Amino acid sequence: MAENTPVPVQNDVQAQLQALNAKLDALTEQVAVLTDFVLEQRQRQQEWDELKEDLTPIGMEMFAAAVEELEEVEPYAQLEDILFFLKRLVTNLHNFEAMFDQLESFNDLFQDLTPIANDAFLVAVDQLEEMEKKGYFQVIPEAKYILDNVVDAFGPEDVRALGDNIVLILSTVRSMTQPEIMTLVQQLTESTQEAVRTPDEELDISYLGLLRQMRDPQIRLGLARTMRLLRAMGDIAPPAPSSDNGHAQ
Repeated sequence: MAENTPVPVQNDVQAQLQALNAKLDALTEQVAVLTDFVLEQRQRQQEWDELKEDLTPIGMEMFAAAVEELEEVEPYAQLEDILFFLKRLVTNLHNFEAMFDQLESFNDLFQDLTPIANDAFLVAVDQLEEMEKKGYFQVIPEAKYILDNVVDAFGPEDVRALGDNIVLILSTVRSMTQPEIMTLVQQLTESTQEAVRTPDEELDISYLGLLRQMRDPQIRLGLARTMRLLRAMGDIAPPAPSSDNGHAQ
C-alpha cells in the first residue's frame, strides 16, 4: 500500500511535518522566554519580599518613634495644625525657591568679599599693632581720666556754653597756634622762667638801679611794647552782659 502512495501526497505530508516542527520550535522558544520571565519575576518578587522583611521592622520603629514625637508635641500642635503647616509649605514653594536663590547670591557675594575682608582684617591687625607699639592703648586710660575730670568739673550749662562759643574758641586757638605767636610764647616762657629763677638778692630794685636799667635799649623796647599792648587793651570794649546775667541781677 505504501508503495502505491502517490508522490505529491508524500510531499504534502512532509511539508506539514516541517511546518509542525517549526511551530513546535517557535512554541518551545516562547515557552523558554516565558520561563525565563517567570523565573526573573520570581527572583524579583523574592528580593522584594526580602527587602520588605528587612524594612518592616525599621518602618515599625520609625512609626513608633513618630507616634512618640507626635505625642510630645500634641499639647502644642494638633494634626490639623501640622497639615495646615504642610499645605502652607507646599503653597509657598516658589517663595522658598526665591529665598534659596537669594541665599545663593549672598553666598557668592560672601565668597567674593572674603578675600577683601581678610586683607582688611590683616591691615587692621597691623594698624593695631603699630598703635600698640606707639603707646596709644596706654594713653587711652589716661585720656579717660582727663575726661572724668572734665565731667566732674563742668556741668551741663558749662558744656552748653562751650558749644555756643566753640567757633570763637577754635578761631582763637587757630590764631594762637600761628608759628610767630607760638615762637613768641616760647620766648616769653623761657624768659619768664629765667627771670623767676634769678635770686632776689641779685636783682637791683633801687630807684637808681631801675633808672640805670632804663638805659638798656631792650628794656625800653619791652616797655614800649608793653605800653602799646596796654593801650590796645584799653581800646577793647567790655562785653555786653548776657540775658542770663541780667535775669540773675
